[in-house]
Parts: sequence; C-alpha cells; structure tokens
Amino acid sequence: IVLEALAVTLGRNARTENLLVSEERLLSQGVELFEAGRGGDVTYHGPGQVVGYPIVEIPEGRRDVHRYVRELEEVMIRVCADYGFAARRIAGKSGTFVGDNKIGAIGVRVSRWVTSHGFAFNVNTNLSGFDLIVPCGLRDQGVTSLAKLLGAEVDQTEVEDRLISRFLEIMDYPARRGRDQTPVASR
Repeated sequence: IVLEALAVTLGRNARTENLLVSEERLLSQGVELFEAGRGGDVTYHGPGQVVGYPIVEIPEGRRDVHRYVRELEEVMIRVCADYGFAARRIAGKSGTFVGDNKIGAIGVRVSRWVTSHGFAFNVNTNLSGFDLIVPCGLRDQGVTSLAKLLGAEVDQTEVEDRLISRFLEIMDYPARRGRDQTPVASR
C-alpha cells in the first residue's frame, strides 16, 4: 500500500492513554483516526512507510498465529540485514527493532486461517508523526526508519521489492511474475 495520507490506527487492544492528543488535534494536523480490526495497539501511518497487508491462507502444518507474526518479523529483520543493519525481536513485544528503536510494527487478523492486516515498515517515514502516540504502547522504545539509519533517503520501490521477496522466501512460496511483472505468491 502506498500511503498519501496521514493516519493513526487503533488495534483491537488499543489503550486510550496511548493516543497522546485529541481526535480534534489529529484532524487539525491532517491526521485521520481509524479503528482497525487487527491485533495490537496504536500506530501511526504516513508517506514513506511500506504497509504490507498480505492476504494468504496459512497452510496446514503452519497454523499458528504467533508463528505467522514471527515470520513477518523475520521478513523485516532480513530486509534490514540487506541494508547492513542487525534488526531483532524483543521478547514479549511484536515487531522489529534496531537497537531499542522500532522499525517495523505488526498487527494482524487471522480468520479461518486466512490473514489480513499485516505490518508497517518505516522506510522514509517522517517520524514526527509518532509523537502523537505511544507507538504500539511501548513507552520505553523509540521509533526509527531505514532513512534515519542510513542518513539518506532510500529507494522505496527497492524496499518494497525486497519485502515481497523476503516474504515469499520466509513463507516458502515460489515466486512467479504477474502481468505487471510484480512477484506474487502462488501455491
């Protein structure tokens, strides 16, 4: 998903104290507020962020929501490694971190083993939008982006391609090319 607008989304587990400003203030800054049917708490979405909402049926033998979340984390960990950064998980917290700063958030929904929602990966994101919230309810972690880590803007399309490639690799889907030459999963 390519983001043109600014938004704050509230997951099913969102806590009101993690929204640091009123809805009126959000709107006055051009930020829309949405309740989302995904897991997780509060997160910010804006231009420069890759939002991936894979819609896949989790195959038998892999039907574990926590495993799927760990696999999405692994996708982002490997993309960070592609750019020379050691990303990691933090026990008890979903998402991907470089040092103590979150670079990728995860909020999924799984119904009848079909996934929806997914992840938000900060590429060239203006991080000031995160000042409006306590990202994912994590008061002791900051937020970062690939651009901040590299000290320069990153080719967004290249990152999107790497995320798709790593997703297909982690999920063990063979890559094939669609009509528009975009890699798509096939089973």
